[in-house]
Order: sequence, then C-alpha cells, then structure tokens
Amino acid sequence: MMSQVSTTPQTILVLESAATQCPELVELLRQHGEVRVAPTMAIALGELDKGTVSHFLATPQDLHIAAQHIAGNELADVLDTIAQGVCLMDEQGQILWSNTKFGQLPSEVVDRVQRHCAETHAHREDRSSFGRTRSLSLITDGDQYFEARITPILDQRGVTRLVASLTDVTRARRLQKKMDAIDNAGRELVRVDTEQTDKMHTAQRLDLLEQKIIRYTRELLNFDNFAIRLLNKETNRLELVLCAGLPSEAQQVDIFASPEGSGISGYVAATGRSYICPDVSQDSRYLLGIDNARSSLTVPLRLHDQVIGIFNIESDRLAVFSEEDRQFAEIFGRYIAIALHILDLLVVERHATTGRLADDVSAEIAGPLSDILVDSTMLMEDYIGHDDLRHRLQAIADNVARIRECIKHVAKPVGGLLGCKNLEPTTDPAIEGRTVLVVDDEEIIRTTVRDVLAKHGAEVDVAREGNEAVAMVKQRAYDLVISDIRMPGLNGYEIFRAIKELRPECPVMFMTGFGYDPNHTIIRAQPEGLAAVLYKPFKVDELLAEVRTALVPRGVE
Repeated sequence: MMSQVSTTPQTILVLESAATQCPELVELLRQHGEVRVAPTMAIALGELDKGTVSHFLATPQDLHIAAQHIAGNELADVLDTIAQGVCLMDEQGQILWSNTKFGQLPSEVVDRVQRHCAETHAHREDRSSFGRTRSLSLITDGDQYFEARITPILDQRGVTRLVASLTDVTRARRLQKKMDAIDNAGRELVRVDTEQTDKMHTAQRLDLLEQKIIRYTRELLNFDNFAIRLLNKETNRLELVLCAGLPSEAQQVDIFASPEGSGISGYVAATGRSYICPDVSQDSRYLLGIDNARSSLTVPLRLHDQVIGIFNIESDRLAVFSEEDRQFAEIFGRYIAIALHILDLLVVERHATTGRLADDVSAEIAGPLSDILVDSTMLMEDYIGHDDLRHRLQAIADNVARIRECIKHVAKPVGGLLGCKNLEPTTDPAIEGRTVLVVDDEEIIRTTVRDVLAKHGAEVDVAREGNEAVAMVKQRAYDLVISDIRMPGLNGYEIFRAIKELRPECPVMFMTGFGYDPNHTIIRAQPEGLAAVLYKPFKVDELLAEVRTALVPRGVE
C-alpha cells in the first residue's frame, strides 16, 4: 500500500515557445501542479510580476530576459526605499523612469533639473566635459534646499541617458544657518566695547548683557522665557542673575546644586547633565516656573570643565524642545558663561578678577573658548559631507583669537577696589573728620573701604551684619552708613529702615554685587531717601565721589 503525502499545489508557468519544443515535459509537469501557458513574453512577465507563479519554464534566451526583468523590479524596490529622489531622463530632460521619492519632490525642483539637463545637452560641444557628473544646488520659494547630482550614460552610438539623484539638505542647511547665527551671537555676546563699558558700572553692564541674551535667545532658540542662575560655591545656592518672563514667586524660590530636592536646575547644576522636560506636569523634579508652563529645557553653564550655573528655558507648549535645541543651548550657554566671566559679574568671584594680570585672564578664558570649538565640531560630525560647515568652524577659530586679544586689552589692571591699599595717605576736606559705618559680611570689603576712607581723614567703624550695625547706630550718630544689601540677619532694606527711624538725618549708601534681589531693596529705598548705590567691584574714585556727594556739608541742614 502506498501512503499519500499532502503537498501544496504548484503553479507552473510555461512560455508557449518552450511548450511547443517540449510537449512531453509539459505533460509531465501537469502531474505535479497547475500548468499555465503564456503565449508571449510580455504576458509571461506580467504573470511573474503578480508573484503567484512558483516555477517558470522557457528557453535559455527567454530565461535571461525574464531574469533581467525580475532583477530590475528588485532594483526599483531598492531605489524606492532610499532617501534620495532618483530618475532616468533622456537628453531632452524628459523623465523615462523615477522612484517614489522623486515623485514627491516639489515641481519647481523637478522642472529646474529637467531644464538643466536640456540646456546641457544643447551646449555639449565638449563631449569629454559633457560626460562628467555635475552638481547642482537648488532652493525653493519655501526655503527648502536640495543637492542634485546628474550623471550622463553614453553608449557606443552616443545616445545619452542621464541619471539624476536629488537629496533634501534642508535640515543641514538650516543647521548651518543656525550655527552661523550662534557664532555671530556668541561673538557679539563676548565682544567688549571698551569705550562703552569703561563708563558703565556693574549694573549697567549687566543690563547690557541681559538685553543681548534676551535678544539672541529669542532669535536663535525662538523662546521668550528663561532664567540664568549662577552657583555660589560658598553656599551651594543657585543665584538668579538674569531672567525674562518668570513671575516674582518663581524668582524667589531657593534652589541649590543638588541632584535631589532642588528641582531640575539643581539636578543640572549638580550633575552637569542637560535636562529636557517634555511635560512638566509629569515630572516630579519640576519647580515653579512661568505661568502655564508645559515643557522646559535646562543646560549647564560651563566655564572650562566647571559648572558655574544653569541656563533654563521654558515654554507653554508640550514637548517643544528637541535634541537639536539642547545642543544649541549648550553651545550658547558656554558663550553666556564666558560673557559673565569677562564682565567680572560672577557672584563668588566678583572681586577676584579686579587687577588680575591680562595673561592670567587670557589663560583662564582659553579653555572655555576651546570647549566651544570642540562642541561645534562634535555637532558637525552628525552632518558629514557639508564642506561649507568646515569653513564656519575655521571662522569660529579665527574669532577665538580675536576674543583673546580683546580680553588682553580689557583685563589690564584699572585700579579696582582691591588695588587701593597702596594709596598714599591724603586728607579730603569733604571727608576729613566725618564718621562712617561700613557694613558688609565680607571682610575684604569692610577693611578695604575702611582703609580708603581712613586715608582720606574719616573715622570709620565696621560691622559684619545688620543687627550689629543697628546696635552701633543706636550708640553713635554717624555721618554716613555704607551697607551691603545681602547679608545674614537683616537685609539691606531692613537696615535702611532701622537707621532712618533711629537717625533720620543720616544718609545711607548701598553696596551690592550683581544678582537678583528678592527684597527689591534698591527700588524700595530710593524713593525713601537712599543716598547712592555702589556696584561691586567699583573703583576707588567711584567710592570717594559717592561718599562726597552723600555727606551733607557741615553747616547745611
């Protein structure tokens, strides 16, 4: 007994010319499956394209034609999967075949390629030149960018076909434009106009820097709401320096450099890692920011290998920040850090740079500038093949050299506050014999101001904090009180109010570094009779001029 084995039915396609030559073979095949006879090669190729045929019988010559047809179909499938648009044209620019991607290109791009091919054919006196691959850059009215490569195919009779491949380089070109904008913005941010800034005190310089950062953040990153906080190494607190769009309650939040318990900004400052928050409502680290905030981006401010603060941007839209935004914000953040450092505005180092040798400052800034180049280069590696970006990198390198020369000029000692200790004793009629109280929690400030005024004939007492100062004012009627606004104990405004209640006739001057003042001390005190404000670091001449103005001349009520 024979056992029967179940098999899947076979569909065998036989070209009629082969069936005529081998009828016995065709009859044998009928025993193993369904046999279909195709009268012509065209019909046979159509059946093969349907994919329902398991075997194909034909003469060797016809099999070769069928194999070429099948290979061509597979090649077309491959060409449909690639990112480039590909087409085959005749000498007049008429399209003979194209892949799916080419059919999706803007019509103005296709028309431009066709016209170029037709014009090239019409002026092809030099056959050797005509046979070379040509490149073509195309820009649409919608600001899309394409690169085309057109390669002629010449047969022995001189009949030409042209293969054109087009690549959409819009994203790369826009990236290049953005890199150019960041380079220009960074150049402007760290550029120091000595004739302009030499006449400014620290608060005015900070205002100028703030205006630049606001403008470039909007132009480059297209966002209006941001905050810049700098790290106070002594307290580990992130001091709010500049902000735009943040409500007052968000500005007063205490944030420390800590991976836990201080929000996203604290995490970024502690770890040095950028942080994209696509949905603030789903992120437990998010702290109060702008009204109706939906997403945020926070990057570290780096000065060489140290994190000196954070740059936080917020949006009222969900998931609006991309990896590209992060990369650009990090590079722009490096420029911000350098700009702050150049202007001597760092909270914990606001005295250290005064009088420092130009070479020392240049050496300190050289590292961060090099980091900008490294970051830019790493970003460019994602877009290999765009030679024009290399020219931009060279331009950035040239700009670094110019920045260094500028720093050498502006960093020369200018007789800042800490350079006053070598002054020769000299009395001043407006200051001599007057009693002054200097209040500051930093010893170097207290002693320096005391020494300057004492050398000009004043009697100077010092206090380390607000409560001590108020107690001293109760015991002695001073001609002038000079006080910092941010100290342990009483803040500047509280000291001001206490002195005015105890000694209404006593003028009060404030000293302050830059940074956000949550108590709005200066704004509140100015209409109530504040005599002057000195912004650290200040020059000796500035101190003396303000003291002379604040002191009421003898005999004048």
